[in-house]
Amino acid sequence: MNILTLWFHKLGSPPTFYRLAGLLLPWCYGIGLLLGLVALYSGLVLAPRDYQQGDAYRIIFVHVPAAWMSLFAYAFMAANAFIALVWHIKLSEILAMASAPVGAAFTFIALVTGALWGKPMWGTWWTWDARLTSELVLLFLYLGVIGLNAAIEDRRQAARAAGFLALIGVVNLPIVHFSVTWWNTLHQGSTIRLMGPSKIDAAMAWPLLLMALATHIWFFGSVLMRARIALLQLEGGKDWVRKVALDEGAAGG
Repeated sequence: MNILTLWFHKLGSPPTFYRLAGLLLPWCYGIGLLLGLVALYSGLVLAPRDYQQGDAYRIIFVHVPAAWMSLFAYAFMAANAFIALVWHIKLSEILAMASAPVGAAFTFIALVTGALWGKPMWGTWWTWDARLTSELVLLFLYLGVIGLNAAIEDRRQAARAAGFLALIGVVNLPIVHFSVTWWNTLHQGSTIRLMGPSKIDAAMAWPLLLMALATHIWFFGSVLMRARIALLQLEGGKDWVRKVALDEGAAGG
């Protein structure tokens, strides 16, 4: 066993992961919250008004990062589901299922904030636009994974079944991303590009990117917290869990 394989094997050990996640949790939440507050203040207060949309455009500082996170979280969930199904790694099963509710929350926020923006811009809360419809399908996929995972009593079988559904739903990710390119939609195209010039002023772009970083860090914090709880439930009765309970009880007392 080489050093890299040994490192991954040790990291995948439930006791090691539980301790490491506990160390990272406050940092993820603290940094994510701090960056998020700075990004919100910069976007909602300091960024200039849009010459066409006025102040109504400011909802993008919540909507766009949430929409990006809805795709990222699903990709993270599907990647862990694939690892779990192929190599039967328990920790990947837990991470995949822990990320589903967090991703669903970001998707819901993206849909709600999109509706709030659409009313003044399009004159309607909802339209069966390609981007909106595929994002709604993404939310249903998240809910399907969550529901299937909860419907099966055996936790590992439930994670595998839900993970298989997550992999099937991956086909929707490029549809969501490229919908504004493939179809003539009401939804505006991408304004920030990794390749080529962006179509947004720098004073608006940096708070948006900072908010995206904050949501990613917060996402990992939320997943780690849920994964720790799931790990304790799955490993209940083992020596290391009893030791954790005794240590935390002593610290609390």
